Amino acid sequence: MSIYREYDIRGIYEKELNEQSVVRIGYALASKIDGEYVAVGYDARSHSPILFEYLVHGLNAGGKKVLGMGMVPTPVNYFTNYQDWDGITPSASVMITGSHNPSEYNGFKITVDKAPFFSEDIYALGRECEAMGFPNKVERDVTEIDAVTRYIDFIVSEFQHLKAMPTKIVYDCGNGVAGVVTEDIFAQLQLNTKGLYVDPDGTFPNHHPDPSEEHNLEDVKKLLSSDGDIAFAYDGDADRIAVLTHKNNIKGDMMALLYSMKMDKPTVVGEVKCSQVMYDELERRGATAIMYKTGHSNLKVKMKETNADLACEVSGHVFFKNRYFGYDDAIYATLRMLELIYDGIDLDAELAKLPQVFSTEEIKVKTTEDEKFKIIDAVKILLQNPPASFPTIRDIIDVDGVRINFENGWGLVRASNTTPVLVTRFESTSKETAEFYEKAINDLILEAKNSL
Repeated sequence: MSIYREYDIRGIYEKELNEQSVVRIGYALASKIDGEYVAVGYDARSHSPILFEYLVHGLNAGGKKVLGMGMVPTPVNYFTNYQDWDGITPSASVMITGSHNPSEYNGFKITVDKAPFFSEDIYALGRECEAMGFPNKVERDVTEIDAVTRYIDFIVSEFQHLKAMPTKIVYDCGNGVAGVVTEDIFAQLQLNTKGLYVDPDGTFPNHHPDPSEEHNLEDVKKLLSSDGDIAFAYDGDADRIAVLTHKNNIKGDMMALLYSMKMDKPTVVGEVKCSQVMYDELERRGATAIMYKTGHSNLKVKMKETNADLACEVSGHVFFKNRYFGYDDAIYATLRMLELIYDGIDLDAELAKLPQVFSTEEIKVKTTEDEKFKIIDAVKILLQNPPASFPTIRDIIDVDGVRINFENGWGLVRASNTTPVLVTRFESTSKETAEFYEKAINDLILEAKNSL
């Protein structure tokens, strides 16, 4: 059951994701889908095509026909749900990907009726798979579709006005699947680009494909310093982006502020880890800012519920409903950022205008799967009557863990939905105050842990 996670299914190839488990997953999933067709694509890992065949066996045995798109980025997989394929619109899609996990991992990101299939739906699917027998093999039913060309044509058409813009662009695909589409898009738009590690290679020979980790950006930073005006980096399946200038590593919440400059009073959904600067600045501009749970599936659901124009996670998931379909797409986000530059916006100058605060990175506190949510509950109880030395609390937001607003900043502690850790983050007008908040909350976490 450990492979059934909050947002997706993820495990180690052969040990956890093998013919026995994956065929069952496909068979059980088929019963959750009303329509006839499921679109399936996969990332660059060597075992992804093998898992594709196992999944096809299960889906076909469950009465579904498969639209096979081959190797694609996750956003291309999502894109297929909004397209007509010779009179066929898929009722669901499955992306076979281990995202930014090490090469022995793989998994499944599932979309049903254009909505994420996650949380209790995934856990229930897991319970069903554990209890079922192994389905018989039926005749293979796969229709190949060229989703990559359809996606490239769409993006190139949407951004024709950027053709031959002079900005020097450097980028790092991390040997993930972003390169499957970036090369043709950049070439057709005649952009001035230099790419690193463009060829998909699921062993990730150059560095780990996680652009939220600073050390994975060293090579693209060097290229930026010598040959670029702006840099982009992508994770393994190209649904997360890093944006770098000569002065800034622009996190997802600050990207949202930049993107929203070209929208008229948008509704923007952020997560609990986003800077207060983002929320305050959006409100100052007359936009509607909504704080919600971390997680790409959560944000997609909240976007649909609120009819939001944009959503973001600090880690680099950026979701556009404004002029797009409402899912996280790092390739599309690249072109929207270039569009800001084309329109004359100086990214660094705009960021310099914002209130300057000190924000920590995500700080992870190791715990256990069994204890992590119990600790959060215990912290909430302790906050009802905090120690005398605890900083003055303005208010508490408990939409996802606890985000405590203080007089000069905030602190967050939440349980990760995917790993046995607590995630903390702190922000204030000074480094010293942020560290004060960090110590106070860490002391509270320790007290909560000892009370269990």
